[in-house]
Amino acid sequence: MRIVRFILFNLLSWVFVFTHGLALLICIPFGHGACYAVARHWSRTVSFWLGVICGLSARIVGRENFPDEASVMFIKHSSAYETYLQIEEFPRACWVLKQELLYIPVFGWALKALQSIAIDRSAGGAAVKQVLEQGKNRLERGIWVSIFPEGTRMPPGETRRYGMSGTLLAQEAGVKIVPIAHNAGYHWPRHAKSIIPGEVVFVVGKPFDPTGRDPRELNEEIQAWVENEVEQIEAGNR
Repeated sequence: MRIVRFILFNLLSWVFVFTHGLALLICIPFGHGACYAVARHWSRTVSFWLGVICGLSARIVGRENFPDEASVMFIKHSSAYETYLQIEEFPRACWVLKQELLYIPVFGWALKALQSIAIDRSAGGAAVKQVLEQGKNRLERGIWVSIFPEGTRMPPGETRRYGMSGTLLAQEAGVKIVPIAHNAGYHWPRHAKSIIPGEVVFVVGKPFDPTGRDPRELNEEIQAWVENEVEQIEAGNR
């Protein structure tokens, strides 16, 4: 039965991608704020039906840790859930993502309208330079930069070395890094054929100040915090 519910939700979610994507494109002349308002409505709509059909809900812990000024978010990447729930629940942001997503009709156009930073993941230093240049531009305009530092969705309980672009961006722009841990991968992992009902807990950590820090050491410190929080969530301590 969970498989049938999952199929139904996926079909419905793509309907919402199409309808809200077209609405978002209409809002382009009105600026990023108007486009993001449409994206937030899409996120709320999809989250609502995800709860109704598949029984998945979210709880946010530590929302007060978001600073007032635009900063860089480091979000654990283990599911599709965090990719859109952040639009509804977290500050207005753009996302660093793989450029192939821009080629998807309507969906990709909407991502471009939301001023996402689309990179070629095989470009190495050129991709890092792109994140730094475009990321500083977004931050100066009050738009947060959301990064999945692992670079791809990881299986539950696993991680990999963080990329450097987010930390370097925070250092050059003089902003903080806000880490976000969650257990969505245990409910909706990559390549899943169904969703395990329950509550996904998102923990927003206190900001890390990158000033004067070695980027690699700071990455390791943030990663250790995130992975420990994921363990605490799964242990029922959050």
